[in-house]
Amino acid sequence: MEKSLVLQGRFIGPAELAQVRGLLAAHPDWSRYRLSCELCRVWNWRSLTGQIKDMAARTLLLKMEQRGWVALPARRRLSPNRMRHKQIRPLPHPTDPIAGSLSELQPLQIQELSRQPEARLLFDWLLHQYHYLGYTGAVGQNVKYLVRDRQGRALACLLFGAAAWKTQGRDAFIGWAAAQRQAQLHQVANNSRFLILPWVRVPELASHILGRVARRIAADWLGRYGHRVALLETFVEQGRFRGSCYRAANWIGAGQTQGRTRQDRRHVLQTPVKDVWVYPLRADFRKVLCP
Repeated sequence: MEKSLVLQGRFIGPAELAQVRGLLAAHPDWSRYRLSCELCRVWNWRSLTGQIKDMAARTLLLKMEQRGWVALPARRRLSPNRMRHKQIRPLPHPTDPIAGSLSELQPLQIQELSRQPEARLLFDWLLHQYHYLGYTGAVGQNVKYLVRDRQGRALACLLFGAAAWKTQGRDAFIGWAAAQRQAQLHQVANNSRFLILPWVRVPELASHILGRVARRIAADWLGRYGHRVALLETFVEQGRFRGSCYRAANWIGAGQTQGRTRQDRRHVLQTPVKDVWVYPLRADFRKVLCP
């Protein structure tokens, strides 16, 4: 290995590779889990909340092995994955039609669910049952919102999580170089799910909710993870949606995806093309994201 490259969000060069090989040679009896934890400690590879990023380290080790750079010890058991066997429990909920004007529903109640276990169960079931992509759970940093009207009736669910690693339109809009993206990606949140419940028919509700959430999400993210986000992004599947509510909420179109997954090395169309929308949360977002 002569040149450095980025794997799992880290620059890996000859020195880093030598460290990994030395760790493997010194501890041939260790499990992959123990090796990944120790690598995190050696590199001080932690999240912003101080937790070691052992899952990221394990994935990095696997990528090194796939390239023939290292030989890992035999797998002792399947990696624990709480999502693999998670079942979303059905919850009874009213489905009576909700129509009329936005003013008739206000004031809306927008719940951030990190400390609302009962509301999270309802959130999970509603997304699982009614969102076209389905839902089995969220991993990594994420913020969930359940929106109710003044009578307490559920109207909508929103999920924000980790940003896409790389997308041309967004990165050009920000003005990101690769190193800047790697360092500042945690300050972008992706709206991966937005569901207005199918029995709710209220004009301007979706854009109003997006505006309300945009005004609070930076503070909510700070409260959960110790840092703010400066930009929101989302991807809207062409042919299925037009992105009208994002446009009405003053989100900005930033091009289109290329219709490939991150594993697509042969440039073959694998996923639907999506429109990229972004929403800056502060006027100086470029200064924050491109230090």
